[in-house]
Amino acid sequence: MLTKLKAQKALRQILDSVELPKQTKKDEKVFLQRIEQHFPALLVKLYELYGDHYDFFFHAQKLVVLLATSFASRKRKWKNLDEQRLADPYWYRSEKMLGMAVYVDLFAGNLNKLQSKIPYLKSLGVNYLHLMPLYKAPEGDSDGGYAVSDYRQVDPKLGTEKDLVQLAEALSAEGISLVLDFVFNHTSDEHKWAQEARKGNPDFEEFYYFFDDEQEVQDYNQTCREIFPTVRRGSFTHLDDIDKWVWTTFNSFQWDLNYSNPAVFNAITDEMLFLANIGCEGLRLDALAFIWKEKWTQCESLPKAHTLIQCFNACLQIVAPSVLFKSEAIVHPDEVARYIGKDECQLSYNPLMMALMWESLATRETKLLTASLKKSFEIAPEASWVNYIRCHDDIGWTFDDAVAEQMGIDGYQHRRFLNQFYTGKFAGSFSQGVPFQENPTTGDCRVCGSLASLAGLEKAIESDDSTQIDHAIKRVRLLNSINLSIGGVPLIYQGDELGILNDHSYLDDEFKREDSRWVNRPAIADSTIENAQSGVGYQSRIYRDLKQMIDLRKSDAVFGVARTEILETYRPHLFAYLREHDSGDKMLAICNFSEHSQTIPMSVCDCLEASEIKDVLTNTLVSGNEIHLGAYGVVWLKTYRGKGDE
Repeated sequence: MLTKLKAQKALRQILDSVELPKQTKKDEKVFLQRIEQHFPALLVKLYELYGDHYDFFFHAQKLVVLLATSFASRKRKWKNLDEQRLADPYWYRSEKMLGMAVYVDLFAGNLNKLQSKIPYLKSLGVNYLHLMPLYKAPEGDSDGGYAVSDYRQVDPKLGTEKDLVQLAEALSAEGISLVLDFVFNHTSDEHKWAQEARKGNPDFEEFYYFFDDEQEVQDYNQTCREIFPTVRRGSFTHLDDIDKWVWTTFNSFQWDLNYSNPAVFNAITDEMLFLANIGCEGLRLDALAFIWKEKWTQCESLPKAHTLIQCFNACLQIVAPSVLFKSEAIVHPDEVARYIGKDECQLSYNPLMMALMWESLATRETKLLTASLKKSFEIAPEASWVNYIRCHDDIGWTFDDAVAEQMGIDGYQHRRFLNQFYTGKFAGSFSQGVPFQENPTTGDCRVCGSLASLAGLEKAIESDDSTQIDHAIKRVRLLNSINLSIGGVPLIYQGDELGILNDHSYLDDEFKREDSRWVNRPAIADSTIENAQSGVGYQSRIYRDLKQMIDLRKSDAVFGVARTEILETYRPHLFAYLREHDSGDKMLAICNFSEHSQTIPMSVCDCLEASEIKDVLTNTLVSGNEIHLGAYGVVWLKTYRGKGDE
């Protein structure tokens, strides 16, 4: 066992034995302070992972040099940002935060043209821009860029690394934080490490999981979940040219990295810090649940996966503490929560709320949403949810079956219903989604589609039904209202702010037609933005509704660093929550998940402790014995303050 005291002594020995890059005295002092603060605990965790390796301290020594080199090469601009963020450590919990996720080519064309979109982003209120994978990847199918062939080279179709650096600086100058993907579970089979491994280079063979024995492969397959069953059964791909099996959790061209090898940890840390030094302020940890493997387990969310993330986090604290981790853990809600906190991921996607908002729209009932968020919404105060309605990926129904059972819901059958409802196969469904990765054995699948199409707009327009068009727009508004007000960083996916419908043109592309997620990856034309901003048509209505709520959010601290309490409404179609700021300011949101009008007694507002109450969305006073909510209606209720109280 390596104690922290022994780790401190080991650090001193390492620092005495290596030559660090030359820096200013100020920078040298900062680096030594940070490494003395964070490295001993980091070394203890690395020992948990790699202590049985004979060359453990050799790799530790190399890591110290790597950290020092990365710190020395970090631009002064970003070092200043590090100090700024350390002085305001919870900056990302502000009510001013608003995120957007975009594909560079689909949103703007390339990195240089993306700079011309900054005024649009600012006009909407975006100050957190997540660029979907933009690294060099295989031609044709690359899993939307998540098969990385070179972490340090931008896809030539999008520009160059220099263009990315310039974009980062341009965004920063306008107060927009850049977020990039950290694809660290796997590389493309075209990555130089994979190519060397395929040639038989023993150093790089140990970067991946290779097996000669098919029985060992089948042993792992017995307990590992199939993620892409229509691509390949099981979690392995046979390489005919070298007669070996390689671990491929996702596509066959995405080879899982072998983190039981300390050289892999150091190599990926080097890539991570390169991305950090470009000037990003967030790294989305792609597929983080899968990064550690152990036989006879599901190889998801194992304890050492958390240890690994804590180690990567500590490296950032030494070199680039302004950079946050964002967890992408689409697993059981209890497991999602275990990745969240200052030592792992300060930000986390909120897949439970996303899935159950859609569940409530389908069922018109909020009991599962309410019970689930009562159990799982609260997280560490230093962390924040990233709330989203749609993303580049699919919708998986990752609710807790135990909570569902308490509500009288059979989880398996309910997921089948939701899949049928959102792919338009259920009688009376308003939705027009597309199935993704339908398992031929279990019949299970996930669902793809744009926000507007899943909410019923595509189907309503096709049937030219004005009532259904109105309902679809109100469903979009309802989901946006929760996303913006319940607490956390709201994230908008490209095109959803514009009411863009499903894009079925992917079926004409031989490299995309087998991946239905492309249906919700639309290209954004300038004319579409202009139409939405013009004030005419359904797209303008969606944009206008969203913009109004964004402006209200940014003007009120109750939407920032405040507490959320999920409330019981005792009304099957209504969902409610209370936001409370340390100042005592409160906001009560009530949402109707039905197309029929609903009422709730005025006593629900007792929690506001106010004699007069205003709905800030309509700027009207609320009075009487009941609150009325129309079809898919929403209210944001606050204490009314007259002019003399402002």
